[in-house]
Amino acid sequence: MKNQLNRRDFLKLASLMPLSFATPRFLKKLGNSQALQNGRKNVIVVVFDAFSAYNISLYGYKRETTPNLAKIAKRAIVYHNHFAGSNFTTSGTASLLTGTLPWTHRALLPNGMVAKPFVTRNFFHAFQNYYRVAYTHNSWAYTLLKQFHDQMDQLVPREKLLLGSYNGLIETLFKNDEDIASVSWARTIKIQDGGYAYSLFLSNLYKVLEEGKVANLKPMFPRGLPTSQTDIGFLLEDAVDWLGNLVTDIPQPFFGYFHFLPPHFPYNTSLEFYNRFDGDGYKPLSKPVDIFATHMINADALKYRREYDEFILYVDKEFGRFFNALEASGLLENSWVVLTSDHGEMFERGLIGHMDTLYQPVIRVPLFIFEPGRKDGIDIHTPTSAIDLLPTLTHMTGQTMPDWAEGVILPPFLDANPDPNRNVYAVSADKNDPKAALTQASTTLIKGRYKLLYYFGYPDFGVNELVKLYDIESDPDELVDLYNSKQEIVAELLSELKSKLDEVNKPYL
Repeated sequence: MKNQLNRRDFLKLASLMPLSFATPRFLKKLGNSQALQNGRKNVIVVVFDAFSAYNISLYGYKRETTPNLAKIAKRAIVYHNHFAGSNFTTSGTASLLTGTLPWTHRALLPNGMVAKPFVTRNFFHAFQNYYRVAYTHNSWAYTLLKQFHDQMDQLVPREKLLLGSYNGLIETLFKNDEDIASVSWARTIKIQDGGYAYSLFLSNLYKVLEEGKVANLKPMFPRGLPTSQTDIGFLLEDAVDWLGNLVTDIPQPFFGYFHFLPPHFPYNTSLEFYNRFDGDGYKPLSKPVDIFATHMINADALKYRREYDEFILYVDKEFGRFFNALEASGLLENSWVVLTSDHGEMFERGLIGHMDTLYQPVIRVPLFIFEPGRKDGIDIHTPTSAIDLLPTLTHMTGQTMPDWAEGVILPPFLDANPDPNRNVYAVSADKNDPKAALTQASTTLIKGRYKLLYYFGYPDFGVNELVKLYDIESDPDELVDLYNSKQEIVAELLSELKSKLDEVNKPYL
């Protein structure tokens, strides 16, 4: 049995302790019930990586990919036109965590980091009087979390929920030389595609150890275990069980950010959902091939889309199980729960995954907010952004509103009738020097029913400047480019977007 320290005993003990021992972090661990009596609610942010709203049945997708989410969403605030800050993990996650767009936080490059000021301008700093904890499967997201770790009470090591990873050993033994150690390890131990490695003995020994560790799990995942591709796999079930235990054990109130890899590629769903949509007759709309196209074979896109949709079923089941566990524990009544994503995914226009484009499937992401005590759902159709989450949650929990955040408080928490013509931006500049003005980027401005795409600086694709305009209200699949027929609207929106680019570029000129 665990020894419990009650409040009276603590006060006696505290009177004998040096003042330096009574730090806020220590005090947080003592009185969950006292914190709750003060009215502060927990915040749980759950991110599923590469989770596109376009493929969610609750948002109108023709395949039933989210039956569990559809049930519990009847008690949520559901945002139908919510946009990521970017189209890939680093920039999208940094926007979510800092409340700023990529052209501001400057985490532009794959596996990059935010600019120095944003090490203390993020969710974890904003909730500094909460117990703050974070975890991610994703190594690029983990790079960002490690940047913020001094603002946290607990950063859970990434390998905690991995079945096996050379990164775990590297991160433990070579904390100051992780990059070069990872390269050396991979060359020596990992067998490459050609079947070779620098050390034939160690590489084959390691492979045998890996195979033995997951052999009994392989029948449960016919396409292979879910993996980040730098590990031998993980189970989302394990992550959900671990998370359910964690949030009932840590001090309250807490702020938790939990970023899981599914349904990101590779789309290795469980046996329960394997081939669920095979032969179902679903045929997506045929769309024009994009200038950034890398896959020209439509059959590939259909195959990957089906496997992705089946992976979403796995995510849907496990989030539903987590939600039910929260409710059973009673924690749901005292916690804000947020479900969202860092970016989406594409299986059209000759594009598979998330590339340089900013079409709806890759930037329109889910957002569900479960408010403590809410029993009836609300649907919000006004365009909203990932950068809105930070100001919203600080406002709703009584924290100091961050003056650096570029987002606004989400409806219906401040205004039940928000501005329908608000500017919503998304940015991708993954080849641009973070310390320089943007000279190569994909940008978009969403305003009301119109969406302007503006790409510049892609000489390899023959693009100096490319502008497209879509009416996403009447044409949500972006089939009809209105650039020629709506020149007045194009000129207005492009002028606004270029003015914004001039503004954000100014410090770097």
